[in-house]
Amino acid sequence: MRTAARHCAALAAILPLFAADIGRAQTITVSPGGPVRTLTAAIRLAPRHGRIVITPGVYAEPTLVVDRPVEIIGEGWPVLDGKGARQIMTVTADSVTIRGLYFRHVGTSFTEDWAAVRFQTVRGCVIEGNRFDDAFFGIYLAKVNDCVVRRNILRSGRGREMNSGNGIHLWNSSGITISDNRISGHRDGIYFEFVHNSVISRNVSQGNLRYGLHFMYSDDCQYIKNTFRNNGSGVAVMFTHRVEMTGNRFEENWGGAAYGLLLKEIGDSKLEHNVFYRNTTGLMADGANRIKAINNDFIDNGWAVKLEASTQDGTFTGNNFIGNTFDVSSNNSESTNTFARNYWDNYRGYDLNRDGFGDVPFRPVRLFSMVVAQNGPSIILLRSNFVRLLDSAESIIPAFTPEALADHEPAMTRIR
Repeated sequence: MRTAARHCAALAAILPLFAADIGRAQTITVSPGGPVRTLTAAIRLAPRHGRIVITPGVYAEPTLVVDRPVEIIGEGWPVLDGKGARQIMTVTADSVTIRGLYFRHVGTSFTEDWAAVRFQTVRGCVIEGNRFDDAFFGIYLAKVNDCVVRRNILRSGRGREMNSGNGIHLWNSSGITISDNRISGHRDGIYFEFVHNSVISRNVSQGNLRYGLHFMYSDDCQYIKNTFRNNGSGVAVMFTHRVEMTGNRFEENWGGAAYGLLLKEIGDSKLEHNVFYRNTTGLMADGANRIKAINNDFIDNGWAVKLEASTQDGTFTGNNFIGNTFDVSSNNSESTNTFARNYWDNYRGYDLNRDGFGDVPFRPVRLFSMVVAQNGPSIILLRSNFVRLLDSAESIIPAFTPEALADHEPAMTRIR
């Protein structure tokens, strides 16, 4: 018994050493002066589910192909440099993690979508805590499922759409989480096409050339607490169903064709607790049916909401309209969209029964907005006495503004 006990004690002492040797064998270190000096060699040597650690330095190699499940970790921000001539990394294996790397100078191609990192037909990938500078496309996911993109910083400054790609680009993918990224200077900050059941949260997409977020044919996705600021045209949602956008900010998107959010040819979308602040147009709805807009703030926009005739059966409830030049604009006098219990800072009615809602309906469509829709240069008359007289006459005897677009119970005080 004593001999057996001694053997067990000796084995217990030796096992941690074996475990340490195994751990060291599964970790490959890349360094400019070490035995493994390139990431290409490290990938070739790495076992499945092994770890590659890259130390500080600049690594300019031919396009890297990660063809096995590994974890690639940077220490001290090692630089992977494409020299403006190539895609930097292609991932073709499941369960690859990339963290702590600095990608820069991806080449421009007019025949291929070169990216800093491209994941192709994989699942279970994670790319987090990386930096990207001067990338054509930053992070590109094609035919990818159940992957995570988070806490990355992507910056580009190419200046023109024709030689710029998208910051985070997804195509034909599902189950993707994109969170806490910072994207600027790209063509589109985030781009979705044929993407389903994905969540985009707490990202900041600003100063991009075209859209802060652009997605098409991407059903059943959620966009939560993102900020889209000072982009060329704001956010565009097209040909999509059952999209939920909650707690986002659409800010400072100015220009002749700019808007905070465009909804085009979509169905059954939900907008809740979003802020539309200082946009040429806060919300533009064209062929967007059954919108539910609840508890949003429309503040200091040119047009808060534009509803095209093709948009039907939407409901706007509990929203605040404050400081907008035009609260609602429509080119259809027979709209089936309804407004109820919203707060309008231009409302001058009264509340005799003190239930918190006005006793006189509010008509948010100004007659002058209809004039501007037909003759854009007339906007120069906005502050004139003629327009004040026009507004007063229409409020007393409404004859031209849509009867259907009236809030019959406007809130007397700001909501929330």
